Amino acid sequence: MTRSTNTFRKADAAQTPDYRTATELVAGLASREISSLELVEHAIARIEAVDGKINAVVVRDFDRALDAAREADAKLDRGERTALLGVPMTVKEHFNLAGLQTTWGIPKYRDWRSESDALSIQRLKKAGAIILGKTNVPNQDGDWQSYNDIYGTTNNPWNLAHTPGGSSGGGAAAIAAGYVPLELGWDGGGSLRTPAHFCGVFSHKATLDLVPLRGMSLPEAPIVPRRDEGAVIGPMARSAMDLELALSVIAGPDELSDGVGYSLSLPSARHAKLADFRVLVIDQHPLCPTDDSIRTALNDLGDRLHKAGCTVLRHSSMLPDIAHTSQVFEKLSFAKRSGKLLPEERSEIERRALALAPQDQSLVACMLQGYLMSHAEWLALCQLRDDLRARWHALFEDVDVVLCPPSSVQAFKHDHSSMLSRKIEINGTSRHYRCDLHAWAGIANMIGLPSTTMPIAESNGLPIGMQIMGGFLEDRTTLGFAALVEREFGGFRPPLL
Repeated sequence: MTRSTNTFRKADAAQTPDYRTATELVAGLASREISSLELVEHAIARIEAVDGKINAVVVRDFDRALDAAREADAKLDRGERTALLGVPMTVKEHFNLAGLQTTWGIPKYRDWRSESDALSIQRLKKAGAIILGKTNVPNQDGDWQSYNDIYGTTNNPWNLAHTPGGSSGGGAAAIAAGYVPLELGWDGGGSLRTPAHFCGVFSHKATLDLVPLRGMSLPEAPIVPRRDEGAVIGPMARSAMDLELALSVIAGPDELSDGVGYSLSLPSARHAKLADFRVLVIDQHPLCPTDDSIRTALNDLGDRLHKAGCTVLRHSSMLPDIAHTSQVFEKLSFAKRSGKLLPEERSEIERRALALAPQDQSLVACMLQGYLMSHAEWLALCQLRDDLRARWHALFEDVDVVLCPPSSVQAFKHDHSSMLSRKIEINGTSRHYRCDLHAWAGIANMIGLPSTTMPIAESNGLPIGMQIMGGFLEDRTTLGFAALVEREFGGFRPPLL
């Protein structure tokens, strides 16, 4: 099959209310060019007209959103201003939002409703955001597709036969389809970055612990401050500037834990000019292939960055062992999931693990070993993770950002077969679904680094994104670099719906 890879170019992203950025809407609301009620009514109409074929917004809260919009307009008329006052948005179904379903796609929680808002939701509301509803997810957050027995399947706005990704797939589809300019999601192994890449939008996986997780928990779990060694909350949008706007609202320590004694002061972006950046481009993963169309798009962008004056490296002696990083992540990631296994799943994993060769350290082997590891093995891996984090942090003394694929493939067709036997095709070769989709995304989760994903090209009618990783707590550097690339070469383009 012949592939054609077309880079995104600067283009008017259909500047109707559907595709205006949150930053533009904030300005329009402040000048009273437009009202919050008009924006919310337009967003509701858009969802009702289009979402029947996409199925992104699965929990709707339109009546309360309309009331909140009227309140926002009254505040705006009085001259009040907050960061997101009057701007409509959606949030991932996993977030507790008072009075609404929170199920994680698990049928037994179909009727469970939260009594309070997650902390990040509280912060968004305090900043004036109007939350229209919640977007679709996979069952228990465990897939790179977004379907479950409660809400059904979410389709990719670029091609309805393809998945929008997961686990924040409903949010990415809502952003791409022009429902709202902002979405709140989370990412434990690509859950923000894979859907952004699949749907041609922007996302930001924040530095580990930058955004508190309180209230982003399974139904019936205690609503308390908590940590997760890898998973983080972050925004999705159609521009890098909007990502930074949303992050500025939700970032900062939990007032019930670290916030008692700490406050946040993120460093500014390292550079204000694109030409000043030192960029390392990585397009190959040692443990899994990457689709040729993605590698081509990434290398084309690297060439254009070089012509724009950036220092572009293709190799670095400071780069830690990517294979080792991914192996450790795979083991730790699936060790964390082992408690959720059904008895028949554990039996199948044990059977497969017994058949492994002793020296097998493929990603599939690491997954199986992770599910079955002992506590002593887990502790040893945690030490390895800390050592790898130090090496990755040292890399950013020599480079400002690392560019790599968000995923090994573009958006693929829906596949609801058994997870353990599921396959994906990469460059004509059948590969393991779960492990190969983890490979690129898991690096930033394992190390705890910020990572911004943005669209850079199209191939075969589907978007291609890139991942921009930066140093620990240097979220503004990855976001700033994304904004400069967007300004120079273009960014979001709407799908043809």
